[in-house]
Amino acid sequence: MSQKPRYLTDAEREKVLEFQDSIHYSPRYSDDAYEYRHVMLPKQMLKIIPSDYFNSETGTLRILLEDEWRGLGITQSLGWVHYETHAPEPHILLFKRQKN
Repeated sequence: MSQKPRYLTDAEREKVLEFQDSIHYSPRYSDDAYEYRHVMLPKQMLKIIPSDYFNSETGTLRILLEDEWRGLGITQSLGWVHYETHAPEPHILLFKRQKN
């Protein structure tokens, strides 16, 4: 993957981390291949996430690389991948990881 993460500046990171304790993690659910969960960011947090983290066509967050979502204060164990943003509710990020 040639895409490089866009790291937050110290000032940006300081602002988004104020919301870290308000991030909600769903219970995990799974199918035969993957384990899934969704992460709900506080809606107010979307207003301070840098605009280049968003898809200009949809207005939702683009698919974030691990260093990017971790930079927003999302904490999960290793192996999780952000694979979709729920368009009707753009503050909800969908994650998956392969089952062992």
